[in-house]
Amino acid sequence: MFTGIITDIGRVVALEQRGDLRARIATRYDVDSIDIGASIACDGVCLTVVALGAEPQNWFDVDISAETVAKTAIGRNSWGEGKRINLERALKVGDELGGHIVSGHVDGVAEVIAMETEGDSTRVTFRAPEALARFIAPKGSVALNGTSLTVNDVAGRDFGVNLIPHTQEVTTWGDVKTGDAINLEIDTLARYVARMRDWDQQG
Repeated sequence: MFTGIITDIGRVVALEQRGDLRARIATRYDVDSIDIGASIACDGVCLTVVALGAEPQNWFDVDISAETVAKTAIGRNSWGEGKRINLERALKVGDELGGHIVSGHVDGVAEVIAMETEGDSTRVTFRAPEALARFIAPKGSVALNGTSLTVNDVAGRDFGVNLIPHTQEVTTWGDVKTGDAINLEIDTLARYVARMRDWDQQG
């Protein structure tokens, strides 16, 4: 489990197509504190560490299945060498829950359809897949590229969030542009509320 609070910006330094896609990601994390088999959310996708090293800089390797590539923004944005990605290590018992509970299982891919400056912040409008739009509500939470964000407004499939300068500085949101594909994970609570509502309507 994760919180959606980004703790590092990694960089893809190598890609190798084996049976699966293997990615090497440079990080500021202390690799001595990471175990093989540990989970790290990479742009919101929970991936398993399969190798570690510290030369010429700290790095870890992950294997990404064809299914994950096809179902997330990894395939659409094509993780090329040099791409910056949001990182978060798995939540430990006793850690502060600063965002909301995030599983790292991406539900779908949203698209950035508009960006507008509002004071010092940036208002970003996304278009969600039709099947997921009903789970997104004003003042609710979503995880976008692994970042826990609050929904400001919803209009059909479109929803907006405000990105404050701090968020843009400590995540990759400062790199985002209109047309980008974004990993979307809906709030688990919203999913259960919708399910309960469906049960009530079915009588």
